[in-house]
Amino acid sequence: MITEQTIEKLNALKLFGMRDAFAEQLELPTYASLSFEERFGMLVDREWTDRENRKLERRMKAARLKIHASLEEVDYSRPRGLDESLIRTLASCAWIKSHASVLVTGKTGTGKTFVACALADRAVRSGHTALYYRAPRLFSEILIARADGSYHRLLSKLSRADLLLIDDFGLSSLSEAERRELLEVIEDRSGSGSTILASQLPVSSWHEVIGEPTIADAVLDRIVHNSYRIELKGPSMRKRKAEGGKD
Repeated sequence: MITEQTIEKLNALKLFGMRDAFAEQLELPTYASLSFEERFGMLVDREWTDRENRKLERRMKAARLKIHASLEEVDYSRPRGLDESLIRTLASCAWIKSHASVLVTGKTGTGKTFVACALADRAVRSGHTALYYRAPRLFSEILIARADGSYHRLLSKLSRADLLLIDDFGLSSLSEAERRELLEVIEDRSGSGSTILASQLPVSSWHEVIGEPTIADAVLDRIVHNSYRIELKGPSMRKRKAEGGKD
């Protein structure tokens, strides 16, 4: 009876990890030889792990990364300009703490989205919050938010994320509204958050894509000068895979 009441109280307190560990200790005789301090420590450890896992799940769900990717899966075997030492540096996530940015460029199929999502995945697993957007979708959501009155709420959401990943940047030249919205987003995050921009175009072409010189200068000044660059080269990895090459 006391055991059932204890489990009910653990449920009421939402101590689900501790509840499961407590039930496990009751079922397995091997725990009987341990001291009270050891068994209690195990209960606390399980609860802590359970809460950390749930936080991670929430951060992953909120990030909405396009693909499941990890830095451990990054392929360095092909000559595509991927610097393993740079990736190891970025894996520490110190660049996020210093609010730096990462610019990932390369032709279609060279693995830009995979590398960008792998960096975001590491950030989330390291305790940071992240958001993924394709550039066209980001501008579309901002346009809708202006129309339905949720604009400031959306900007606040974008500015609060530790890491904002904008994929497929520069697929087409920005409109007047898009370039101004981009500046607003980047300005809000300047000095308080990190950004990953992934693009088929080299950084040298971004000024032209953004358009109006004054706004382009303002955007790039806040992004380029405090950034790490990953410039991917070589043929499409998708094409090589389709032809039977190693993934």
